[in-house]
Amino acid sequence: MLPQLMGGCMCYSVESTTDWVAETGAGVELHVVGKKVLPPITYGVGFYSSSCPNAEKIIAAAVIQKWTADKTITAGLLRMFFHDCFIRGCDASILIQSTPRNQAELDAGPNLTIHGLDLIDTAKAALEKACPGVVSCADIIALATRDAVVMSGGPFIAFPTGRRDGRVSRILDVNNLPGPQDTVSDALAAFSSIGLNINDLVSLLGAHTVGVAHCVFFNDRLYDFQATGLPDPTMDVALLASLRKVCPPNLDSFGNAVPLDQGTDFVVDASYFTQIRMNHGILQIDQELTHDARTVKLIRNIARNFTPFGPSFARSMLKLGNVGVLTGKKGGEIRRICSKIN
Repeated sequence: MLPQLMGGCMCYSVESTTDWVAETGAGVELHVVGKKVLPPITYGVGFYSSSCPNAEKIIAAAVIQKWTADKTITAGLLRMFFHDCFIRGCDASILIQSTPRNQAELDAGPNLTIHGLDLIDTAKAALEKACPGVVSCADIIALATRDAVVMSGGPFIAFPTGRRDGRVSRILDVNNLPGPQDTVSDALAAFSSIGLNINDLVSLLGAHTVGVAHCVFFNDRLYDFQATGLPDPTMDVALLASLRKVCPPNLDSFGNAVPLDQGTDFVVDASYFTQIRMNHGILQIDQELTHDARTVKLIRNIARNFTPFGPSFARSMLKLGNVGVLTGKKGGEIRRICSKIN
């Protein structure tokens, strides 16, 4: 598309001399078809195609560089994306650092081991050089997660872009996150509160196909499950013995960690579902999926590939990525530095 100056804005020919895309600033585009001005695009696939044409390439380059050196980045970004979108929506509030006047989400217990902040900062710095003040930190999280999933063998997730960054981040809000010791009912209630259903719950927990769990999050299953003084009876005996070698009793720090997927722990695939059907679930919520009447059939269908994991995971990720999105004039900003409000 060749740019031309029309009426004080930079415009691009789309299909004919009467069709135009006009940049109005802040990445918002007006589509003009003939003499009709269509509503501005504030959220959609390829949102930055005119305002920052190389945005997705810049983010992908940062992901490739990081992933090549550290395959755990896929799990780190998935966790960051989930923890961000679940609290206040997908607005990059998880990236904001605390100040003397405010404790932010990043300092909450579940977020102390968030991994990949350096990647987000690297991508943001490169984007600010190419297109200052255009690409949001919220979109960087989404697109970086998308690219890392593909590099790890998972499906392509066609995330819309145009998210704006939130200006609020409170540590107490993180209490709303589902936890590793939740029951299926607890987790489903949390998912339902942001518009997700039981299919999304199962598909998104499939993100545990990559990543690790620190001993502190499942030690009770090894030694004193539900205050019985005994291990969780649903855990495979051989797995229990193996985990006890890594995780001593009475561990009260993050300490050691083990793969959540005891099969292919660096590949985004359906192995997680096969493993939990073998009672190889690490976290309580993982294993409970196979013992709850509402989810057992869903787990079985994915494990047997009756329901392909990739498409179902991509659909649920898209739904999660649309939670609480700030666009256009609905609020938010484009942060210059992802860890600080402008």
